[in-house]
Amino acid sequence: GQPVESGGGLVQAGGSLRLSCAASGSTFIFNVMGWYRQAPGKQRELVGTYTSDSGRTNYADSVKGRFTISRDAAKKMMYLQMNNLKPEDTAVYYCNIRGVGSNYWGQGTQVTVSS
Repeated sequence: GQPVESGGGLVQAGGSLRLSCAASGSTFIFNVMGWYRQAPGKQRELVGTYTSDSGRTNYADSVKGRFTISRDAAKKMMYLQMNNLKPEDTAVYYCNIRGVGSNYWGQGTQVTVSS
């Protein structure tokens, strides 16, 4: 079913937040898990992904070195650790889980970074 994000909020520039994505049932049988974000008036963009067969993560250039994706398979959780946040990171953040014939999105969680 639909994953559920949590952990968003308001933070000052330079601060940190950790977002969580709770998967359910068979949605954790996946090929790729990822985080996306959408700022007001802009298209949804990729933040980063974790690929199950390789165990590798990939990140958008704008977040490399600041954001880290991790997961806890036993708890069916994925996380996005965000450090050194910038005002341009302000957006709604979405969890995405893709498998064979499936593509699930969460409802999103708001992250606001004040300058």
